[in-house]
This record gives sequence, C-alpha cells and structure tokens, in this order.
Amino acid sequence: MPHQTSEHLAEPLLQLSGLTRHFGNTVAVEGLDFALHDGEIVALLGPNGAGKTTTLRMLTGQLRPTRGTARIGGHDCFSERDKVMRLVGYLPDEPMFHEYLSGRELLRFVGSLHGMEPAQLADDAAYWVERLKLDDAIDDYAVNYSKGMKKKLALAMALLHKPRLLILDEPANGLDPYATRTLLELLAEQAATGTAILFSTHLLDQAERLCHRAAIIAHGRLVASGHIDELRVAEGGNLEQAFFSLTADSAEPAASEQP
Repeated sequence: MPHQTSEHLAEPLLQLSGLTRHFGNTVAVEGLDFALHDGEIVALLGPNGAGKTTTLRMLTGQLRPTRGTARIGGHDCFSERDKVMRLVGYLPDEPMFHEYLSGRELLRFVGSLHGMEPAQLADDAAYWVERLKLDDAIDDYAVNYSKGMKKKLALAMALLHKPRLLILDEPANGLDPYATRTLLELLAEQAATGTAILFSTHLLDQAERLCHRAAIIAHGRLVASGHIDELRVAEGGNLEQAFFSLTADSAEPAASEQP
C-alpha cells in the first residue's frame, strides 16, 4: 500500500479511482487513486517510464483507461472529453502547432473553440502575449518558434479560457531561468484565484517550493501521496530524499511509457 497522508475533505475537482492503463502486456499505470481540489498545486513525480505522461493523457481524454475512472468536475475524462476540456487547460511537454498558423491565429482559434467573445478574446490574448513576452514573435509561424517560445505559446493557449484545472507536462522544460521564474509566479497566482494545478516534473526543487502536495508514482503505481511537509517528515528529510527513498527500485524502469 502506498504511503498516504492527510487529504482535503471537500468534494474534489479531479478524482482518480483505480485508474489503470495497459499496453498489451505492459503495465503503464495500475490502480491510481488520487484527488485534486480547487486552488491546489500538486506535483506528479516519478522516474522516467513511471507512468506520468500516460496518466496525463488519460486525464485529457487522449487515452481510454483499461479500467478504473478519471473524472474532472464530475465528468468522465474519456467519454465526456468535450465537457472536461472546457474545464481544463493542457500544456503538453512537446507542443505541436499547425504549420501555417501564427501564434496570434492559434490564440484566436483556441479562444473561438471555447466560445469566447471576440473583444474579450482579444483583450485576454493581448494580456498573455505581454505577460509571457511573446510580442516579438506572435505574428510569426508558431512551428518556427524555439522550444521555449513554443512552450510559452502553448501555456498562453491553455490559460486563455480561464480553466478551473491546469494540467501541465514538464512545464519548465525548455524555458530559460527568466521564463521559469515567470512561470512559477504565474502558477502561484493562478492557484491563489482558485485554479487547481496538476503538473508532472522532474525538477524536485521547484515542486518543493511551489506545490502544496505531491503524488509519487513508480512502475505505474502510487507509492506516496500527501502534503510536501508530511512527505518530508515521513521519509526523514526533504522532498528529494523522499523521492529517492520511495522510487529506489525504479532507477532502471523495466519498460518505457507508450509514446
């Protein structure tokens, strides 16, 4: 049984119950039970191949669970994906964009998909373009952006419709130190307004500074879940020590995640 620490008593925004995904005989995720509440920032931690990206893909309706459920706002993440994605802003680790659309056109397209009024869309897009320092490239084809610029544009697209839940896969990957600082400030601000945030990261120091809770998985299974301070105490040190203690047998995973 995974180590469990105290949890919220309020109705969760995100609820995983026995969430499982197999690829043939390969177990990617097995029996995840987990909840996330409004205003929380929770890190999803684990070694490479632990099942983090597979889990996020199930939450965003890209993969059907083999068994178990994932629900956001009471809606099933796979069968009710349209309803779920109205509540969610998603940032993949490797954003991909249409070859012939500029950053500005992509923001307009995403805003229109969410039914935003043109005036509000323009104002909100302008805010995120300025906040994330996309001004100089916003009218260029997004496919030509650097990795860091693609990440910032995808983050702007995820935030544009004011989601209740942000799901971020390695959000700092590809960002320089200045952009990373802006990202962390932005996430703290979003949580303070009630937005829930779940993000996968390998940067344990950032998770320790920013997050309220962490869920640690190894070989697709939850091995610990709880408040950062409680995990530190339970494992006799900081989050890094807790991580290595709980995932020591996963240093060389038997199988990588499905691409």
